Amino acid sequence: MTDITLPDVRGKLTRDKALSDLTWLRVGGPADVLFQPANIDDLRDFLRALPGSVAVFPMGVGSNLIVRDGGLRAVVIRLGRGFNAIAIEAGRVTAGAAALDAHVARRAAEAGLDLTFLRTIPGSIGGAVRMNAGCYGTYVADHFVSAQAVTRAGALITLSAEDLNFRYRQSDLAEGAVIVSATFAPPEGDPEQLKARMEEQLAKRDETQPTRDRSAGSTFRNPAGFSSTGRADDVHDMKAWRVIDAAGMRGATLGGAQMSPKHPNFLINTGAATAADLEELGEEVRKKVYENSGIRLEWEIMRIGES
Repeated sequence: MTDITLPDVRGKLTRDKALSDLTWLRVGGPADVLFQPANIDDLRDFLRALPGSVAVFPMGVGSNLIVRDGGLRAVVIRLGRGFNAIAIEAGRVTAGAAALDAHVARRAAEAGLDLTFLRTIPGSIGGAVRMNAGCYGTYVADHFVSAQAVTRAGALITLSAEDLNFRYRQSDLAEGAVIVSATFAPPEGDPEQLKARMEEQLAKRDETQPTRDRSAGSTFRNPAGFSSTGRADDVHDMKAWRVIDAAGMRGATLGGAQMSPKHPNFLINTGAATAADLEELGEEVRKKVYENSGIRLEWEIMRIGES
């Protein structure tokens, strides 16, 4: 991409940006270009002027992502200031795509609105919408009203739930489109009770998950849970960690990668892992689980880039 003249921007453009600096697992090669737009107009103007042959990859806070060691031949778009506002009015919560899920949950609770399921989900609102994030039996789709997105051609559009076609850990979003905000209509609740619930959730998370290690959250989708409502995985006994444990892969290692001894569905970087270590260990887990139970685990962590 060195021969392509990039459009002028009001934000920041960085060539050959190491994406390992931006992911929770701290692995991965460089992106050809990292673009951090100043605001929506800056993003729209950039995408409109960028040659259509150039690939675009919207990236959140890197909490659910493995970037392979060869990096990414694309313009990576990462939203920051200018895209993290949270507004609450008439029982609705509108959050910028860069607003952290935890911050949105807290602000909503203070206003007596229940988005507590977001409190322990790592990442930002844009990624939560894209992946129909969920926890404790509640999903983004349950309270979603609409989202604004900028298309690859630079148009600002509004997306409905029907447009996104939410499914378990999935939605439909056009290639290169960037979600910039989302609006939710959550149920009401007592602020103190909502606060107490979130504190309980955090305590349970810290007790059962390796929150102090370098991980990307749940590595594999739960084997059950592919209904149109997206709820089955949180109420079904068939959990990914159970079949990983049964296959003897709790604590398994490869290079600097390990399946957490504390929670075997968490893939962690013990300090010197490469992206290849992590992905290869994940594939070994999938193989062992299939041999042991006949179940084919599907990755929940997104993997991108060149080996």
